[in-house]
Amino acid sequence: MDTQTKLDKIETYVKQKFYNDPTGHDYNHMKRVAKMAKKIALKEQANPFVAEVSGWLHDIGDKKLFSNPAIAIEEMNEFLSCIDLSPKQVTIINEIISNVSFRKGKTPHSIEGKIVQDSDRLDAMGAIGIARAFAFGGAHDRLIHAEDKEFKDTATIQHFYDKLLQLKDLMNTKTAQEIANDRHEMMVVFLKQFYYEWNINEKKSDL
Repeated sequence: MDTQTKLDKIETYVKQKFYNDPTGHDYNHMKRVAKMAKKIALKEQANPFVAEVSGWLHDIGDKKLFSNPAIAIEEMNEFLSCIDLSPKQVTIINEIISNVSFRKGKTPHSIEGKIVQDSDRLDAMGAIGIARAFAFGGAHDRLIHAEDKEFKDTATIQHFYDKLLQLKDLMNTKTAQEIANDRHEMMVVFLKQFYYEWNINEKKSDL
């Protein structure tokens, strides 16, 4: 089976798993991460196939999205074997997807893993990242913003400070760092405008 056919089958597999996800972890998120991973891999002289495949599959087994993560991973591995990925490739992909999460605080060992982690983090930034943050918050009944300390930590705006604004300084590759700078600035501008409107056009806050 040629490389493009394998990629087509993987895309179809992922589309079936995530097509209707309302939390910002949908098929299009996986597609953006996969394509970004390939783009960065080519610039960083890494393996574009491994990076792209791992980008497509990086959220398989995420406990936020799967009721039984172990079964999801097992099914993925069986699928990859059926489309003629080698045992070595399957092992590498598993290592990558098990370490990309921001929540786990780990860094993948391989350059391809670092690239997928960067690609996933880039998709949490900028205009798309802002949209995804509020999609996730809405799907989990979170407030947009809360001034009361009792509710502040579970509101979506707080997520910018807990995670999104930190991502710029956590990129592994030079290529991702350059992309992250622009997306970070987009979020800073958004937050200034948000507070301006939230406070009925009072002075814009400094971030």
